[in-house]
Amino acid sequence: MAANSSNGDQHNGDQQTTTKQPPLPSPLRFSKFFQSNMRILVTGGAGFIGSHLVDRLMENEKNEVIVADNYFTGCKDNLKKWIGHPRFELIRHDVTETLLVEVDRIYHLACPASPIFYKYNPVKTIKTNVIGTLNMLGLAKRVGARILLTSTSEVYGDPLIHPQPETYWGNVNPIGVRSCYDEGKRVAETLMFDYHRQHGLEIRIARIFNTYGPRMNIDDGRVVSNFIAQAIRGEPLTVQLPGTQTRSFCYVSDMVDGLIRLMEGENTGPINIGNPGEFTMTELAENVKELINPAVEIKMVENTPDDPRQRKPDITKATELLGWEPKVKLRDGLPLMEEDFRLRLGVPRKN
Repeated sequence: MAANSSNGDQHNGDQQTTTKQPPLPSPLRFSKFFQSNMRILVTGGAGFIGSHLVDRLMENEKNEVIVADNYFTGCKDNLKKWIGHPRFELIRHDVTETLLVEVDRIYHLACPASPIFYKYNPVKTIKTNVIGTLNMLGLAKRVGARILLTSTSEVYGDPLIHPQPETYWGNVNPIGVRSCYDEGKRVAETLMFDYHRQHGLEIRIARIFNTYGPRMNIDDGRVVSNFIAQAIRGEPLTVQLPGTQTRSFCYVSDMVDGLIRLMEGENTGPINIGNPGEFTMTELAENVKELINPAVEIKMVENTPDDPRQRKPDITKATELLGWEPKVKLRDGLPLMEEDFRLRLGVPRKN
Protein backbone atom coordinates (compact mmCIF):
# COMPACT_ATOMS: atom_id res chain seq x y z
CA MET A 1 0.00 0.00 0.00
CA ALA A 2 2.83 2.39 0.82
CA ALA A 3 4.25 1.99 -2.68
CA ASN A 4 0.88 2.77 -4.18
CA SER A 5 0.54 5.92 -2.12
CA SER A 6 3.99 7.22 -2.98
CA ASN A 7 3.36 6.53 -6.65
CA GLY A 8 0.14 8.49 -6.32
CA ASP A 9 1.99 11.49 -4.88
CA GLN A 10 4.41 11.46 -7.81
CA HIS A 11 1.48 10.95 -10.14
CA ASN A 12 -0.30 14.02 -8.72
CA GLY A 13 2.87 16.06 -9.11
CA ASP A 14 3.06 15.13 -12.78
CA GLN A 15 -0.54 16.25 -13.26
CA GLN A 16 0.35 19.89 -12.62
CA THR A 17 2.84 20.07 -15.52
CA THR A 18 1.54 21.55 -18.75
CA THR A 19 3.52 22.44 -21.84
CA LYS A 20 1.01 24.81 -23.46
CA GLN A 21 -0.93 27.90 -22.50
CA PRO A 22 -4.68 27.36 -22.27
CA PRO A 23 -6.70 28.33 -25.36
CA LEU A 24 -7.96 31.92 -25.34
CA PRO A 25 -11.64 32.42 -24.50
CA SER A 26 -14.02 34.57 -26.55
CA PRO A 27 -12.80 38.15 -27.30
CA LEU A 28 -15.93 39.38 -25.52
CA ARG A 29 -14.34 38.23 -22.27
CA PHE A 30 -11.83 41.12 -22.63
CA SER A 31 -14.17 43.77 -24.06
CA LYS A 32 -13.45 47.30 -22.83
CA PHE A 33 -16.99 48.62 -23.20
CA PHE A 34 -19.22 45.60 -22.73
CA GLN A 35 -18.71 42.88 -20.14
CA SER A 36 -20.47 39.80 -21.45
CA ASN A 37 -22.21 37.33 -19.16
CA MET A 38 -20.48 34.11 -18.18
CA ARG A 39 -21.88 31.48 -20.55
CA ILE A 40 -22.06 28.09 -18.86
CA LEU A 41 -22.88 24.71 -20.40
CA VAL A 42 -24.18 21.97 -18.09
CA THR A 43 -24.35 18.53 -19.70
CA GLY A 44 -26.79 16.27 -17.89
CA GLY A 45 -28.36 19.43 -16.48
CA ALA A 46 -31.87 17.94 -16.35
CA GLY A 47 -30.69 15.25 -13.96
CA PHE A 48 -30.66 15.13 -10.18
CA ILE A 49 -27.39 16.93 -9.35
CA GLY A 50 -27.34 18.84 -12.66
CA SER A 51 -30.69 20.55 -12.09
CA HIS A 52 -29.68 21.68 -8.58
CA LEU A 53 -26.43 23.02 -10.07
CA VAL A 54 -28.46 24.94 -12.68
CA ASP A 55 -30.62 26.44 -9.91
CA ARG A 56 -27.51 27.73 -8.13
CA LEU A 57 -25.87 29.06 -11.32
CA MET A 58 -29.04 30.86 -12.40
CA GLU A 59 -29.14 32.77 -9.10
CA ASN A 60 -26.20 34.82 -10.44
CA GLU A 61 -27.53 37.44 -12.86
CA LYS A 62 -24.20 37.45 -14.71
CA ASN A 63 -24.58 33.78 -15.71
CA GLU A 64 -26.23 32.45 -18.86
CA VAL A 65 -26.87 28.71 -18.64
CA ILE A 66 -27.24 26.20 -21.47
CA VAL A 67 -28.36 22.69 -20.54
CA ALA A 68 -27.73 19.75 -22.86
CA ASP A 69 -29.54 16.54 -21.87
CA ASN A 70 -30.97 13.52 -23.72
CA TYR A 71 -33.46 12.79 -20.87
CA PHE A 72 -32.35 9.16 -20.46
CA THR A 73 -32.37 9.62 -16.69
CA GLY A 74 -32.97 13.38 -16.54
CA CYS A 75 -36.36 15.06 -16.54
CA LYS A 76 -37.45 18.36 -18.09
CA ASP A 77 -39.71 18.89 -15.07
CA ASN A 78 -36.58 19.43 -12.94
CA LEU A 79 -35.92 22.63 -14.90
CA LYS A 80 -39.48 23.90 -15.35
CA LYS A 81 -38.86 27.06 -13.28
CA TRP A 82 -36.22 28.21 -15.80
CA ILE A 83 -37.85 27.33 -19.12
CA GLY A 84 -38.55 30.59 -20.94
CA HIS A 85 -36.08 32.59 -18.83
CA PRO A 86 -33.96 34.90 -21.04
CA ARG A 87 -30.69 33.65 -19.52
CA PHE A 88 -31.57 29.96 -19.86
CA GLU A 89 -31.53 27.59 -22.84
CA LEU A 90 -32.43 23.89 -22.96
CA ILE A 91 -31.19 21.58 -25.72
CA ARG A 92 -32.22 17.95 -26.20
CA HIS A 93 -28.82 16.54 -27.06
CA ASP A 94 -26.80 13.35 -26.59
CA VAL A 95 -23.17 14.14 -25.72
CA THR A 96 -21.94 11.24 -27.85
CA GLU A 97 -22.77 13.56 -30.77
CA THR A 98 -20.86 16.78 -31.48
CA LEU A 99 -22.26 19.95 -29.90
CA LEU A 100 -21.33 23.38 -31.25
CA VAL A 101 -21.97 26.21 -28.78
CA GLU A 102 -19.97 29.21 -27.58
CA VAL A 103 -19.37 28.95 -23.83
CA ASP A 104 -16.86 29.94 -21.12
CA ARG A 105 -17.45 27.09 -18.64
CA ILE A 106 -18.47 23.46 -19.12
CA TYR A 107 -19.82 21.36 -16.27
CA HIS A 108 -19.75 17.84 -17.75
CA LEU A 109 -22.17 15.76 -15.67
CA ALA A 110 -23.81 13.71 -18.43
CA CYS A 111 -23.82 10.00 -17.58
CA PRO A 112 -26.27 7.63 -15.87
CA ALA A 113 -25.00 7.24 -12.29
CA SER A 114 -27.37 4.62 -10.90
CA PRO A 115 -26.49 0.91 -11.38
CA ILE A 116 -29.99 0.19 -12.74
CA PHE A 117 -29.47 2.72 -15.54
CA TYR A 118 -25.79 2.28 -16.33
CA LYS A 119 -26.12 -1.53 -16.43
CA TYR A 120 -29.19 -1.27 -18.69
CA ASN A 121 -27.00 -0.36 -21.68
CA PRO A 122 -23.36 -0.76 -20.62
CA VAL A 123 -21.96 -0.05 -24.09
CA LYS A 124 -23.89 3.22 -24.19
CA THR A 125 -22.57 4.05 -20.72
CA ILE A 126 -18.99 3.60 -21.93
CA LYS A 127 -19.72 5.69 -25.04
CA THR A 128 -21.12 8.48 -22.87
CA ASN A 129 -18.05 8.44 -20.62
CA VAL A 130 -15.47 8.19 -23.41
CA ILE A 131 -16.93 9.70 -26.60
CA GLY A 132 -19.05 12.17 -24.64
CA THR A 133 -16.02 13.39 -22.69
CA LEU A 134 -13.95 13.58 -25.88
CA ASN A 135 -16.64 15.72 -27.50
CA MET A 136 -16.80 18.07 -24.50
CA LEU A 137 -13.01 18.35 -24.39
CA GLY A 138 -12.96 19.12 -28.12
CA LEU A 139 -15.55 21.84 -27.53
CA ALA A 140 -13.54 23.25 -24.60
CA LYS A 141 -10.41 23.32 -26.74
CA ARG A 142 -12.17 25.09 -29.61
CA VAL A 143 -13.76 27.85 -27.53
CA GLY A 144 -11.14 28.14 -24.76
CA ALA A 145 -13.56 27.06 -22.01
CA ARG A 146 -12.67 25.70 -18.60
CA ILE A 147 -14.18 22.22 -18.15
CA LEU A 148 -15.16 20.33 -15.01
CA LEU A 149 -15.76 16.56 -15.07
CA THR A 150 -17.88 14.95 -12.40
CA SER A 151 -16.00 11.72 -11.89
CA THR A 152 -16.96 9.31 -9.14
CA SER A 153 -15.86 7.45 -6.04
CA GLU A 154 -16.40 4.34 -8.18
CA VAL A 155 -12.92 4.94 -9.65
CA TYR A 156 -11.65 3.53 -6.34
CA GLY A 157 -13.62 0.29 -6.91
CA ASP A 158 -13.73 -1.93 -3.82
CA PRO A 159 -11.07 0.04 -1.93
CA LEU A 160 -8.25 -1.51 0.07
CA ILE A 161 -7.45 1.88 1.68
CA HIS A 162 -9.93 3.54 4.04
CA PRO A 163 -10.88 6.37 3.82
CA GLN A 164 -9.97 6.94 0.17
CA PRO A 165 -7.54 9.79 -0.63
CA GLU A 166 -7.13 11.12 -4.16
CA THR A 167 -3.68 9.52 -4.38
CA TYR A 168 -5.20 6.01 -4.15
CA TRP A 169 -5.28 4.31 -7.56
CA GLY A 170 -8.17 2.00 -6.75
CA ASN A 171 -9.11 -1.67 -6.84
CA VAL A 172 -11.42 -2.07 -9.82
CA ASN A 173 -12.65 -5.16 -11.64
CA PRO A 174 -12.11 -4.26 -15.33
CA ILE A 175 -14.54 -6.90 -16.65
CA GLY A 176 -17.37 -6.81 -14.10
CA VAL A 177 -20.96 -5.68 -14.58
CA ARG A 178 -20.16 -2.28 -13.04
CA SER A 179 -17.01 -1.76 -15.13
CA CYS A 180 -18.80 0.24 -17.84
CA TYR A 181 -19.24 2.99 -15.26
CA ASP A 182 -16.11 2.53 -13.10
CA GLU A 183 -13.65 2.15 -15.97
CA GLY A 184 -15.55 4.61 -18.15
CA LYS A 185 -15.00 7.35 -15.56
CA ARG A 186 -11.36 6.34 -15.14
CA VAL A 187 -10.84 6.76 -18.89
CA ALA A 188 -12.68 10.09 -18.77
CA GLU A 189 -10.21 11.30 -16.13
CA THR A 190 -7.31 10.13 -18.32
CA LEU A 191 -8.69 12.07 -21.29
CA MET A 192 -9.08 15.20 -19.17
CA PHE A 193 -5.45 15.15 -18.09
CA ASP A 194 -4.15 14.27 -21.56
CA TYR A 195 -5.97 17.29 -23.03
CA HIS A 196 -4.62 19.39 -20.14
CA ARG A 197 -1.03 18.31 -20.75
CA GLN A 198 -1.14 18.18 -24.55
CA HIS A 199 -3.37 21.17 -25.34
CA GLY A 200 -3.18 23.32 -22.21
CA LEU A 201 -6.89 23.03 -21.37
CA GLU A 202 -8.06 24.35 -18.02
CA ILE A 203 -9.56 21.28 -16.36
CA ARG A 204 -11.19 20.44 -13.04
CA ILE A 205 -12.03 16.92 -11.82
CA ALA A 206 -14.43 16.21 -8.95
CA ARG A 207 -14.69 12.69 -7.59
CA ILE A 208 -18.17 12.77 -6.15
CA PHE A 209 -19.36 10.31 -3.52
CA ASN A 210 -22.92 9.16 -2.79
CA THR A 211 -25.27 12.12 -3.03
CA TYR A 212 -28.93 12.34 -2.05
CA GLY A 213 -31.74 14.87 -1.96
CA PRO A 214 -34.91 16.05 -3.74
CA ARG A 215 -35.33 15.16 -7.45
CA MET A 216 -33.60 11.80 -7.22
CA ASN A 217 -35.34 9.23 -9.40
CA ILE A 218 -37.71 7.44 -7.04
CA ASP A 219 -37.00 3.97 -8.43
CA ASP A 220 -33.39 4.42 -9.52
CA GLY A 221 -32.10 1.56 -7.38
CA ARG A 222 -29.79 3.63 -5.19
CA VAL A 223 -30.01 2.85 -1.53
CA VAL A 224 -31.32 6.14 -0.09
CA SER A 225 -34.08 6.52 -2.67
CA ASN A 226 -34.93 2.81 -2.34
CA PHE A 227 -35.33 2.99 1.44
CA ILE A 228 -37.35 6.22 1.43
CA ALA A 229 -39.70 5.02 -1.34
CA GLN A 230 -40.18 1.68 0.44
CA ALA A 231 -40.87 3.39 3.78
CA ILE A 232 -43.44 5.73 2.22
CA ARG A 233 -45.18 2.79 0.50
CA GLY A 234 -45.12 0.73 3.70
CA GLU A 235 -42.89 -1.93 2.12
CA PRO A 236 -40.01 -3.73 3.88
CA LEU A 237 -36.65 -1.93 3.64
CA THR A 238 -34.48 -4.30 1.60
CA VAL A 239 -30.89 -4.31 2.90
CA GLN A 240 -28.41 -6.22 0.77
CA LEU A 241 -26.33 -8.76 2.65
CA PRO A 242 -24.33 -8.58 4.82
CA GLY A 243 -25.63 -5.12 5.79
CA THR A 244 -22.25 -4.07 7.21
CA GLN A 245 -21.08 -2.49 3.93
CA THR A 246 -20.69 1.25 4.37
CA ARG A 247 -21.46 4.40 2.38
CA SER A 248 -21.12 8.14 3.00
CA PHE A 249 -24.00 10.37 1.97
CA CYS A 250 -23.67 14.02 0.90
CA TYR A 251 -26.74 16.27 0.61
CA VAL A 252 -27.12 17.74 -2.87
CA SER A 253 -26.81 21.41 -1.83
CA ASP A 254 -23.41 20.65 -0.27
CA MET A 255 -22.35 18.80 -3.43
CA VAL A 256 -23.30 21.73 -5.68
CA ASP A 257 -21.36 24.13 -3.46
CA GLY A 258 -18.28 21.90 -3.76
CA LEU A 259 -18.54 21.69 -7.56
CA ILE A 260 -18.79 25.47 -7.99
CA ARG A 261 -15.88 26.08 -5.60
CA LEU A 262 -13.76 23.60 -7.57
CA MET A 263 -14.69 25.14 -10.94
CA GLU A 264 -13.89 28.68 -9.82
CA GLY A 265 -10.77 27.76 -7.85
CA GLU A 266 -7.21 27.23 -9.09
CA ASN A 267 -6.85 23.47 -8.52
CA THR A 268 -7.26 20.91 -11.30
CA GLY A 269 -8.01 18.07 -8.92
CA PRO A 270 -8.97 15.33 -8.79
CA ILE A 271 -10.62 16.32 -5.52
CA ASN A 272 -12.99 14.15 -3.48
CA ILE A 273 -16.33 15.82 -2.79
CA GLY A 274 -18.50 13.90 -0.37
CA ASN A 275 -19.59 13.64 3.23
CA PRO A 276 -17.14 11.67 5.40
CA GLY A 277 -19.93 10.63 7.78
CA GLU A 278 -20.02 6.84 7.32
CA PHE A 279 -23.04 4.58 7.79
CA THR A 280 -23.58 0.85 7.37
CA MET A 281 -26.56 -0.09 5.23
CA THR A 282 -28.29 -1.46 8.32
CA GLU A 283 -27.75 1.85 10.17
CA LEU A 284 -29.14 3.78 7.20
CA ALA A 285 -32.23 1.54 7.09
CA GLU A 286 -32.77 2.05 10.83
CA ASN A 287 -32.52 5.84 10.42
CA VAL A 288 -35.06 5.83 7.57
CA LYS A 289 -37.39 3.58 9.55
CA GLU A 290 -37.20 5.82 12.64
CA LEU A 291 -37.66 9.09 10.74
CA ILE A 292 -40.22 8.07 8.10
CA ASN A 293 -42.18 4.92 8.99
CA PRO A 294 -41.46 3.06 12.25
CA ALA A 295 -43.97 0.36 11.27
CA VAL A 296 -41.94 -1.09 8.36
CA GLU A 297 -39.66 -4.08 8.79
CA ILE A 298 -36.05 -4.43 7.61
CA LYS A 299 -35.47 -7.38 5.30
CA MET A 300 -32.09 -8.81 4.24
CA VAL A 301 -31.73 -9.74 0.54
CA GLU A 302 -28.94 -11.08 -1.71
CA ASN A 303 -26.20 -8.69 -2.74
CA THR A 304 -25.28 -7.60 -6.28
CA PRO A 305 -21.87 -8.42 -7.87
CA ASP A 306 -18.85 -6.15 -7.19
CA ASP A 307 -20.67 -4.15 -4.51
CA PRO A 308 -17.95 -2.21 -2.64
CA ARG A 309 -17.62 -3.15 1.03
CA GLN A 310 -16.81 0.35 2.22
CA ARG A 311 -16.79 3.86 0.86
CA LYS A 312 -15.70 7.00 2.68
CA PRO A 313 -13.99 10.08 1.24
CA ASP A 314 -10.86 11.67 2.60
CA ILE A 315 -11.86 15.33 2.10
CA THR A 316 -8.61 16.89 3.34
CA LYS A 317 -7.92 18.39 -0.10
CA ALA A 318 -11.43 19.81 -0.46
CA THR A 319 -11.19 21.41 2.97
CA GLU A 320 -7.68 22.82 2.56
CA LEU A 321 -7.77 23.84 -1.12
CA LEU A 322 -11.43 24.79 -1.59
CA GLY A 323 -12.46 25.74 1.94
CA TRP A 324 -15.32 23.24 1.53
CA GLU A 325 -16.93 20.84 3.91
CA PRO A 326 -20.48 19.45 4.05
CA LYS A 327 -22.98 21.18 6.30
CA VAL A 328 -26.18 19.07 6.10
CA LYS A 329 -26.34 16.04 8.39
CA LEU A 330 -28.03 12.85 7.18
CA ARG A 331 -30.84 13.06 9.74
CA ASP A 332 -31.60 16.61 8.54
CA GLY A 333 -31.47 15.75 4.84
CA LEU A 334 -33.61 12.59 4.86
CA PRO A 335 -36.87 14.41 5.86
CA LEU A 336 -36.36 16.95 3.03
CA MET A 337 -36.04 14.10 0.55
CA GLU A 338 -39.07 12.36 2.06
CA GLU A 339 -41.16 15.50 1.56
CA ASP A 340 -40.17 15.63 -2.13
CA PHE A 341 -40.93 11.92 -2.66
CA ARG A 342 -44.34 12.18 -0.95
CA LEU A 343 -45.26 15.11 -3.19
CA ARG A 344 -44.32 13.21 -6.36
CA LEU A 345 -45.91 9.93 -5.23
CA GLY A 346 -49.07 11.70 -4.06
CA VAL A 347 -48.81 10.12 -0.61
CA PRO A 348 -49.44 12.67 2.16
CA ARG A 349 -47.88 12.17 5.60
CA LYS A 350 -50.33 10.68 8.12
CA ASN A 351 -50.87 12.75 11.23
